[in-house]
Amino acid sequence: MSDPIHPVILCGGGGTRLWPMSRPARPKPFLPLLGERTLFQQALDRVAGSSIFAPPTVVAGEAHIAPIREQGGDALALIVEPCGRNTAPAIALAAARLPDDAVMLVCPSDHHIGDVPAFVAAAEAAAALARQGYLVAFGIAPDRPETGYGYLKQGSEIAGGFELDRFVEKPDRERAEAFLADGSYSWNGGIFAFGAGQYMEELGRHRPDMASAVRRAVADGRDSNSTLRPDAAAFESIVGESVDYAVMESTARAAMVPVSMAWSDIGNWQALHEARAATGADAQGNVADARHELSNCTNVMAVSDGPRVSVLGLEGVIVVVDGDDVLVTSAAGAQNVGKLSGAGK
Repeated sequence: MSDPIHPVILCGGGGTRLWPMSRPARPKPFLPLLGERTLFQQALDRVAGSSIFAPPTVVAGEAHIAPIREQGGDALALIVEPCGRNTAPAIALAAARLPDDAVMLVCPSDHHIGDVPAFVAAAEAAAALARQGYLVAFGIAPDRPETGYGYLKQGSEIAGGFELDRFVEKPDRERAEAFLADGSYSWNGGIFAFGAGQYMEELGRHRPDMASAVRRAVADGRDSNSTLRPDAAAFESIVGESVDYAVMESTARAAMVPVSMAWSDIGNWQALHEARAATGADAQGNVADARHELSNCTNVMAVSDGPRVSVLGLEGVIVVVDGDDVLVTSAAGAQNVGKLSGAGK
């Protein structure tokens, strides 16, 4: 049997597009948006109870320590970022602590995956490629011409996956429709697998200052009680950058594993509506988890922490009540909720 895969769960961001439920004090990963378990707990669950996975490591900021410990337990390995510097250095903090030949599986903490066996199978396929020296992205099978995601263009077939031809920025509607029709494009779900040593080698090749600063931050950090606190001065010197730009778009060893696993980034209220509707909508596509009356409505979602929600004769509308805040948006407007003045408070 191969060595176990080392999950690295990235826990950051405020989830402002899910305001008013998601707030700095209780951001999106720590909310039970789909079922009784929070998105963070579900991310832990997906890599638990299987011999193919080692115990996970969580990389997060200081503000998230309390909910991580509350929901994940005190024994969970945790790396506390001194400040936010995007995903490339966050991943490097975990990579620098692992043996060079350890295979990492990098996962966001706030995504939904409905088909866990498909996720596990893709993780095994990606790990096999990582052990051959590839840096592997999960390519999510698209089911619509989505303009809110970046895309991956698959290249030549290799055993267990494909070479990664290129990353593509979020397209307009016309290009997204062309990608869907083409069949060789996948959504970039932000899930990756690579050897820890291979990642640090590529980071050193393409972003040497970042790699050097991460190594100093880990070497000079404080490590106790399953928690690493990297050296703040070294880490704060880093110019932040995503793993896509810093490593994956530059390496000559990029690969991808296509997967269909009922995935959603739950990036806004419409995405949550779609995820909930997949299993719990009425005949008109309406979803509600509050005291409600939806009369003559189609594709309406009502969420409330107490007050009754009544909606008459509307289509494609989302109503969210949280404390003293009420949000009403169309499906199309859901992408812009994070721009409201109240979001992030």
